[in-house]
Amino acid sequence: MSILKRIRDITVATLNERLEESEDPIRLIDQYLSAKREQLMQSERLYQQCTAHASSLRQQYLSALETKEKREQQAALALKAGEENMARLILHEKLQAEERSDQYRGLYEQAGQSAAELEEELQAMRADYQEVLDKRGYYMARMESARLQQRLNSRTGYGDGSSSPRMFYRMEEHVSDMEMQAHVLRDLRRTTREGGSQNSNPALEKELEALRRKINREES
Repeated sequence: MSILKRIRDITVATLNERLEESEDPIRLIDQYLSAKREQLMQSERLYQQCTAHASSLRQQYLSALETKEKREQQAALALKAGEENMARLILHEKLQAEERSDQYRGLYEQAGQSAAELEEELQAMRADYQEVLDKRGYYMARMESARLQQRLNSRTGYGDGSSSPRMFYRMEEHVSDMEMQAHVLRDLRRTTREGGSQNSNPALEKELEALRRKINREES
């Protein structure tokens, strides 16, 4: 794992932890995206510079290689013509061109490898940016859902301290009280009737019998 990728992974993990604790996730995400855009712009400029440098090294490598091959052919022609000293001079230039070719080829391969690694990191950074951008859309959708739910609650009278739920609650209490009073009166009447029919008072019965005898004597 490269250092850049490790830094990117740590950064994303830190963002996820902060999102869970943040009261304003959209603001936090926007700050992250702003910083990430700046990093992307700088990395893309660096990538362009690396690829341009690699292209320049490739041209110099190919030019030195071409010079080497050309000097070898010229040295062969000079030697065939009996110009041995000329052939030596040309071969010396050929060796110098060969050395430059090897040097530039090494630099070109190194630059190409660096550019390839940077391109891979750029792809990862773009994917990371898109992931966070998608997460921003998700949080925006959640906030919109919550906002619409609050408006719905406000219109229906729930969740905002409106009087409708309390009004129905008071009506329920009033009806319950009326029903309880009716049950109490009904039970009281039943108890009075049952008490009058089942529990006779001896003294009262004696007075009632005496009154009957008095009435009978007066009538006779």
